[in-house]
Amino acid sequence: MSGGSRAAFLAIALISICAAPAGCAPRSAAGGALRVGMVTDVGGLGDRSFNDSAYAGLVRAKARLHVVATVLQSHSAADYAVNMTVLANKEYDEIFAIGFLMAKDVDDVAARYVKRHFTIIDAIVDQPNVTSVTFKEEEGSFLAGALAAMTTKTKTIAFLGGIDIPLLRKFEAGYAAGARQIDPSVKVLVKYVGSFDDPAAGKELSGLLYDEGADIIYVAAGKAGLGAIDQAKTRPGDYVIGVDSDQDALAPGKVLTSMVKRVDVGVYEVIADAVAHQPRPRHLVLGLKEGGVGLTNFTYTRSVVTPAKIAELAKLRAAIVSGKLHVPSTREELASFKPSPL
Repeated sequence: MSGGSRAAFLAIALISICAAPAGCAPRSAAGGALRVGMVTDVGGLGDRSFNDSAYAGLVRAKARLHVVATVLQSHSAADYAVNMTVLANKEYDEIFAIGFLMAKDVDDVAARYVKRHFTIIDAIVDQPNVTSVTFKEEEGSFLAGALAAMTTKTKTIAFLGGIDIPLLRKFEAGYAAGARQIDPSVKVLVKYVGSFDDPAAGKELSGLLYDEGADIIYVAAGKAGLGAIDQAKTRPGDYVIGVDSDQDALAPGKVLTSMVKRVDVGVYEVIADAVAHQPRPRHLVLGLKEGGVGLTNFTYTRSVVTPAKIAELAKLRAAIVSGKLHVPSTREELASFKPSPL
């Protein structure tokens, strides 16, 4: 996205996505079109990852369900509660908080605005007017690790996370387990950026991982991951695995695949329930079976992602969906994980 088009995109998002056509919009409790507000985390729109995926779900709901929608961007953690409060005061019926860092603020604001409904992505908030949407990131990451182990030439791959917390360890554990399923001798290096919005640090740390022998790096670090993708462009024979959104086209042929986390699906499903006047779930969990996570289709990397590898990935996916193969989601579970005969 060019600088000019991105600026226009953000300006539109900050004001309002649409006004629903008269006569076709679902009705809110106040009698007007259903009003949906979204608060981004500090990575903001244009991260080509987590926030953009959530926004895609909102755009789809606007087009198909004719809701009125607005996005407020957060420039620091101090903006989270403020932005949610603004939307609640403006009588938005459904308010999305995009990211686990907002959990405490959602808890506080939802308790004060009991007539509003809130949805938080990647965290669980125990309030009657809150839907918590979480994902089985470890399942999609397992497939990414398996592909990396099938593809590496150095027998060393790496994981670069944003912040070292339980949520990101799900990506790490699943990735390492997937590699172990294919080849227990493959070494998995691990580093954390300490941030989700520092592309320079992502580029520097990924460079260090490549220098340590990794030829494939799985990056789950939000906007910091864009720096890792830039680093991969300068490394002949090396690859990066994208995350959250389909990042394959950001560096065609260098992004081996992306572990797509369908935040857009979670956002859309909650809005669809609201439009249909259905009770919104207290906890929505999306994994491989539900279409909530998965790999892209290797559009630019078919020269290395061969039909045999794709067939193996399909077999692993089927085993996970059926429950035959349990994927670890913590370092403790990873420590006891052993490859399963399929």
